[in-house]
Amino acid sequence: MSGLAFRRTALAGAVLATVLGTATALAAWGPDGDPPAAGAARLSIADPYIPLPAGGAMAAGYLTVRNAGGADQLVAVSSPDASSVTMHRSDETSMAAIDRFAVPAGGALELARGGAHLMIMGWAKQPALGDEFELDLTFAKAGTIAVRVPVKPLTYRPGQQDSGS
Repeated sequence: MSGLAFRRTALAGAVLATVLGTATALAAWGPDGDPPAAGAARLSIADPYIPLPAGGAMAAGYLTVRNAGGADQLVAVSSPDASSVTMHRSDETSMAAIDRFAVPAGGALELARGGAHLMIMGWAKQPALGDEFELDLTFAKAGTIAVRVPVKPLTYRPGQQDSGS
């Protein structure tokens, strides 16, 4: 092979490698233009609880969604034990309904007092200490996860000794 033919073959090979490499990188991006995730979401639920409502038909719900995989979003919550479950975010001065919560790749979504939480309304049965209610958490990618959530004392905090139930 002459020097010129060798250079043309090498150049064609380099161009082909670049095109294939670019196509492979682009194929890894999602169809909606999102960057590649760290695989499928691998979700688990920790520390779910409902503080015993002081009265009325409304209560808050708290839990942590841990994610050992790719990013996801909590997009809906429902319960066969209540007529309505909505997602909210609170700060020092206000509370607002939210239509979704991000669940970061390799991270966690924490629903806790004073921040993101669930509002549960229209109970089929008034909650009592020690009861468990089902919450169905629906995620954009991982689907629905049913969680049994215990009713704890109003002063309960995850990680503390729980002598109230």
